[in-house]
Amino acid sequence: MRPTGLILPRGSNPDRDLVPGKAPTTHIVWGPRCALRLEVTGVDVGEPRRWPSLEPEVPERVVHAIVGLQGPGVAPVLSCAPTPAGLTLQLRRSAVFERVLGAVAAYAAPTVPAAPGPRVVLHCPALRGSPCALRLSQLRAVLVADHLARALHAHRVSVRLVPAVRDPHMPTFLQQLRVDWPAASERAATEALRSRALAELTPARNAEALPPGALGRVYLKELVDERGRTTGYDPKLDSCLVTEDLLAVLAELQQAVQDWAEDSSLGLAAAPDAGADSCMVVHVVSCEEEFQQQKLDLLWWKLDDQAPLRQKHLVCGPVKVAGAPGTLTAPEYYELRHAQVCKASALKRGRDLAQDSAWMEIFRVLSVATIKFEMLSTAPQSQLLLALADSSISTKGTKSGTFVMYNCARLATLFESYKCSMEQGLYPTFPPVSSLDFSLLHDEGEWLLLFNSILPFPDLLSQTAALPCTAPGLHITARTEMVCKFLVQLSMDFSSYYNRVHILGEPRPHLFGQMFARLQLLRAVREVLHTGLAMLGLPPLSHI
Repeated sequence: MRPTGLILPRGSNPDRDLVPGKAPTTHIVWGPRCALRLEVTGVDVGEPRRWPSLEPEVPERVVHAIVGLQGPGVAPVLSCAPTPAGLTLQLRRSAVFERVLGAVAAYAAPTVPAAPGPRVVLHCPALRGSPCALRLSQLRAVLVADHLARALHAHRVSVRLVPAVRDPHMPTFLQQLRVDWPAASERAATEALRSRALAELTPARNAEALPPGALGRVYLKELVDERGRTTGYDPKLDSCLVTEDLLAVLAELQQAVQDWAEDSSLGLAAAPDAGADSCMVVHVVSCEEEFQQQKLDLLWWKLDDQAPLRQKHLVCGPVKVAGAPGTLTAPEYYELRHAQVCKASALKRGRDLAQDSAWMEIFRVLSVATIKFEMLSTAPQSQLLLALADSSISTKGTKSGTFVMYNCARLATLFESYKCSMEQGLYPTFPPVSSLDFSLLHDEGEWLLLFNSILPFPDLLSQTAALPCTAPGLHITARTEMVCKFLVQLSMDFSSYYNRVHILGEPRPHLFGQMFARLQLLRAVREVLHTGLAMLGLPPLSHI
């Protein structure tokens, strides 16, 4: 019988959860002295070992990776101790560290799916607006869309980004925010859609006056009533005012779908039978834009027989500002945060660094990091409450993007200090990882960094890029907040460890072994931190 998984916290007594006669159970316990212990009860000692399916707190593939570290010429990772109740498997902590940290790049890289998933058109209507009038809720949708696009690209999902930005001022503002969205090359043709729209127009009633640029109205009620296709659409939807601008939007979405047949840049050519069902359109919209976007969805189906059947809405909740008027625009919000970063630096350094170009680039990165962590650390569908006080950009505030960037810079300073000391002859060059003795790592914080940050990181990235492609209904959710929360927790764990443990010890040969083992652990932490920041479009800082 296959054992089931049960996670027990530190200090738990496994015996109190064991009931004689029940199925075999595996208990996982870890602590300062015991890196990880697997206690398999209810299994005969002579029975071949079967490894458990574990609860999410310890991903199954992580334990399989640890258990599979044994091999010819390798010291056993597990020591087996028969007991009357079954078998106790004791993991050798040094072997776990050696194998995992020796190949950390594999753990810090996103998991690539075995087969390509559906093609995704990622549409963010807010990017069509004027940057000077961009509302905070729209800015939130833009940042969510950008983060989701990075996650999908990292997992080799074929993605088209719409719209191609045409506003001459918008690319500058996007560049400030480090949003990677394409600029327009040429405008998609609208002739076919325009002809179809003219055929579907309902004559104006009672000499109805149409706004300038409007062609007329198309009634969508029959599509709203098709519940099998449109579950989740507002039942009050009745008609849509067709304009040239609206047809241009549809033409761009239509072109994004049609171009896939010619796109082989990612090596993910569609299957021969791929049709509209193989493509999913995700509209990332603010809560104010959703009703209009629903009209556009239905109009696309009305005017284009080849329109994808799967259109989903990722709706970003409202953004409220504590103690400030609700008219604060996105550019004003950015300028406020940038001024606060500059002010905090001037107070700390005792001088104004605004004329130093190198420091100004750091201030811009810190401003964007503050904004992105504020906007993305809350689940997109939830309301976001912004606090604009100066304290929110402090390097001591453990919930902020500035805190994460500060600890990134601390890691860079640590390795730069080691490099300088090595060049001065105080420390030897870094030895091969295979020669390191990880049994010298005794601190609980070291195991915490490995097990809570390094090992689960690929699974976290996979969840960030997961979209419920086949979920019923119109609305979907995305876990775009996971990377921010993970990086904040990693920074807190690293900061606590770094403040307590002296990494670069005195230049004495008998201390080098432990120092190199600790540096290798922090190399892994740095790799994970840099990969996570890249998912947010943020460069690592070497100093603050």
